[in-house]
Amino acid sequence: MLPFSLRAAVSAPALAFAALASPAFAQEAAVSPAPFADNDAPADQRAGDLVIVTGKAANEQVATTAETRSAEQIEETTNVINAEDSLRYFPNILVRKRHIGDTQAPITTRTSGVGASARSLIYADGVLLSALIGNNNSNASPKWGMVSPEEIASVSVLYGPFSAAYAGNSIGAVVEIETRMPDRFEAMADLGVSVQDFEQYSTSGNYGAHQGSLVLGNRFGPLSFWLSGSYTQSDSQPLTYVTATRPTLASATGAVTSGAINTFNRAGAPIVVLGAGGFENQEQTNLKFKTQWDINDQAQLSWSIGRFGNDTTATAETYLRNASGAQVWSGGPLNINGYSYTVAASAFSNAIYKFDEEQWSNSATFDWTPSENFEARFVVTSYDYGTSEQRTPSMAIPAALSGGAGSIARMDGTGWKTVDADGIWRPEGRNGPHEVSFGVHGDRYELQNDRFATTNWLSGGVGALQTSARGKTQTAALWAQDAWDISDQLTLIAGGRLESWKAYDGFNFSTPTAPTIQPEVEADAFSPKASLTWNVSQDWSAKASIGKAYRFPTVGELYQLVTVGASVTSPNPNLKPEEALSTEVSLTHHFEDGQVRVSLFTEDLKDAIISQTAQLPASTQVATFIQNIDKVESRGIEVVADKEDVLIDGLSLSGSLTYVDSMTAENRANPAAVGKQTAQVPKWRATLVGTYRPNDQLSFTLAGRFVDRMYGTIDNSDSFSHTYQGFEAFMTWDARVTFKVDEHWSASAGIENLFDADYFLFHPFPQRTATAELQYRF
Repeated sequence: MLPFSLRAAVSAPALAFAALASPAFAQEAAVSPAPFADNDAPADQRAGDLVIVTGKAANEQVATTAETRSAEQIEETTNVINAEDSLRYFPNILVRKRHIGDTQAPITTRTSGVGASARSLIYADGVLLSALIGNNNSNASPKWGMVSPEEIASVSVLYGPFSAAYAGNSIGAVVEIETRMPDRFEAMADLGVSVQDFEQYSTSGNYGAHQGSLVLGNRFGPLSFWLSGSYTQSDSQPLTYVTATRPTLASATGAVTSGAINTFNRAGAPIVVLGAGGFENQEQTNLKFKTQWDINDQAQLSWSIGRFGNDTTATAETYLRNASGAQVWSGGPLNINGYSYTVAASAFSNAIYKFDEEQWSNSATFDWTPSENFEARFVVTSYDYGTSEQRTPSMAIPAALSGGAGSIARMDGTGWKTVDADGIWRPEGRNGPHEVSFGVHGDRYELQNDRFATTNWLSGGVGALQTSARGKTQTAALWAQDAWDISDQLTLIAGGRLESWKAYDGFNFSTPTAPTIQPEVEADAFSPKASLTWNVSQDWSAKASIGKAYRFPTVGELYQLVTVGASVTSPNPNLKPEEALSTEVSLTHHFEDGQVRVSLFTEDLKDAIISQTAQLPASTQVATFIQNIDKVESRGIEVVADKEDVLIDGLSLSGSLTYVDSMTAENRANPAAVGKQTAQVPKWRATLVGTYRPNDQLSFTLAGRFVDRMYGTIDNSDSFSHTYQGFEAFMTWDARVTFKVDEHWSASAGIENLFDADYFLFHPFPQRTATAELQYRF
């Protein structure tokens, strides 16, 4: 039986395409009689056997551009410590990973930046890892910790909202992580270490991490299982800097204090850097159990449960010293570099915290293939924040280091549930001209975010409620599309998605104001999609795709609290859905051991949900909050190429180059942003990966990434980029060598950021880091 994959309704054909047309990016895992012809392969390749990369069925023809990497290619080319590292060299994908074990690591796509986590979808075996409770790079970041790198079989990225099988959150991209089940007893142990040499301002030191993991699997007749566990301990470089704006006039007032560093903020105004914070010490555990029962040749049942635990303690350091050389954390007036300052108690205390998490993922899947004409899959998933507590002091350091007043922020009870029932119907069999796919989807997201006062931020119980943001959203959807082989050269995929969305039970509170019960809001939308593929010849193929998508507001966007000066007010609970119209035209040339693809893409995004400064609804106050921007337009071109045996046997090259012109086209609330570059979206991006395999045991890889200068504000007023909270261009190179000692032992070593690039993407990013890994497979 070839089991149906819920999300393989789009991703599995992409894997098949990669295997047929892109040798550098896909590895053969199994061969099965072709259930259909790959719609993007040359005509003479469409009649033969189909290569299945993940071992799951390639069920439906792909309506969008896709890139795939197998586990073997990722292992050769990438220093993978956490699951998100596997995406490092995909075209137009940037993971904002600030350090090893970072729990705030969203991805960017062609037209969306690191603050738009809800404009992409990330799955592991059909289980949603995207946290669609918000649209940011903090608590709405993907739950990468639920996937161990050792269990990954392949990773695919699908670009654009051209498949009806996905919600409008696919505006940017869909990431599919596929894992496998064992055919016999398997065991694997892995040990890894890394050391980062970091120096910036007056912070200097080595920050290391180590990780151990164990994977066990076996098959007993129709039953198979995986049991995996990992432990990671890491120390990060500073994630924040404590700064103060320089006064307009020089002054001799205050106690002379040394150590501060003169620089500029991202708006170009002079500031001083007083110290650093957010030095995270993390201990993370990842446990996962997955089992599968092959009931018979037609049915298969699987279940998985995962637990992610995270214990983080963040510290700070001050650069300031008084006349006797003692540390200075707060107070005033202080005379720093000839100007008078007063440093608030919260300046440094906000940069230290304790964070405790325990999160659970559950999923159940039933695959049914009663005949070659029909397949079905049913999937139920849940993700629960069992524990999510962050403790922060409100007192000044150093007194706060031993306790005292503070706050406790909790997100316990937050989570989501999804259910999907999908099918594929081939009216005239696998070799017929039509393949109809369809499905029903439901989801519910719940946010519970409360902050309490406490008399002891280190260990005290909760006191009075200070703020609260709660609410729910739910979506019901129907979708269908037909892949019609009009001829041997032409394939048309057309369909649509009908969605009904509701937000309800919205509640906001902030002392001392009265609680606000937010109104219930609803929206319905229909998203048509179409894609036409023309296999011009054996060596050339072309594709044109168009799709509309609606991205509904997340519960966090609707019910966030807005800070205005010293007060906190309720948000705008009436946000409109984002409406995207996307197109892509691509031309692919296939040649021996490689291919080149050129894609032209556009995106017109109406009512874009973005944070900007404007007047609050029904108020004369001005604040920075999430609101609808009338229209954002993006136009781009992308070139992707790969080739095996370049110049010499064993040398493979792959790379990408992308240009995007993305700008605010209409914005009544802030006309100054019109015509300006979209925040956090660079104009140029590039990747280049070279791997040399002198034999079957050894491989050497040198890989580079370039990202052009970005802006953090929608009006592009952040003119200075090399500073904390700035966004600057960067180019980094990574090196890796792998050595397979024998059938059991393998080792690898690498250097990330080989030439020690010093750059900011709002936060300071890691500098040169050495890694080493030893693995044993039984």
